[in-house]
Amino acid sequence: MTSSSFSAPLLEARSLTRHFSVRQGSWPASHKALLRAVDGVSLSVGKGRTLGLVGESGCGKSTTGRLLLGLLDPTAGEVLFEGQPLAKAGSADWRRQRQLMQMVYQDPLGALDRRLKVAEQIGEALDIHHPEFSRGIHRDRVAAAIESVGLQAHHADRYPHELSGGQRQRVVLARALILQPRLLVCDEPISALDVSIQAQVVNLLLDLQHSLGLTYVFISHDLKVVRQISHEVAVMYLGRIVEYGEAESLFHAPQHPYTQALLAAIPSVQQRGIARPAPLQGDPPDPVAPPSGCAFRTRCPRAAQICAEAMPALRETAGGRKVACHFVEPDAVAGLAAA
Repeated sequence: MTSSSFSAPLLEARSLTRHFSVRQGSWPASHKALLRAVDGVSLSVGKGRTLGLVGESGCGKSTTGRLLLGLLDPTAGEVLFEGQPLAKAGSADWRRQRQLMQMVYQDPLGALDRRLKVAEQIGEALDIHHPEFSRGIHRDRVAAAIESVGLQAHHADRYPHELSGGQRQRVVLARALILQPRLLVCDEPISALDVSIQAQVVNLLLDLQHSLGLTYVFISHDLKVVRQISHEVAVMYLGRIVEYGEAESLFHAPQHPYTQALLAAIPSVQQRGIARPAPLQGDPPDPVAPPSGCAFRTRCPRAAQICAEAMPALRETAGGRKVACHFVEPDAVAGLAAA
């Protein structure tokens, strides 16, 4: 089921679209073309829940994350936070909203200023948004944020290059938490970390969600981690959502052939000898000149003439799942889940 079935949405996107004008070809014969990075995405996240956003590189996940935070202006559509549209970027109302919506970036070393100590970087947001805080309150807030992410007090006086990758990511997380947000958009937050450290950061995110009631949009290509941390999952392909639903149901019985192929690529000792869909072949098509109809048809084993003629709508199936495929019937999810 979708997040709205469990609680009122904290964050909602309605037909969110972002197009970029790009130049193609070599001068002097170059020309402008339209890149549809995000093309009509609708989703919602309930309070205290996690939406996993997955797909291959270049599918529009990170652009969607920035649109959700108002870091990019949409070409069309809107984002609602706590039922209210996002204010215009740079305005006083937008800055007030942004205190409650924070980003956790993929590369912790790139996200931190190597010239500043940890305490200065974590406390910088307080300097901007709460200049009225006394020095004592400021110091206590920074210390509490450092402790909340599992770092020790002496880390406050370190520079980023003096920390391990996992510690740096904890600093990035502490900096996001210092303003006591309600929403974190985590853009590939563990992909730059060793596997053992990844598990620690994921467990930390789960603990923080439980203790603070945080809501996450978790962007990742690691489907095993997405399954562990997410309540709902949205699968993106070439700027559009092709499957969307409750995480366990989606992983147990994926309906879209793209989702099936992504899951087939996950190594699994337990499923050795069991017939699985073939992993994806080839690269995604050019987003500036996508195929007609269904963009996935050039790589899809089910593709037929109708796939070239009409783009499939994201239709709701049994159990609240939504799938954009001409060959998925409304009762397909219920039938497979019961099998």
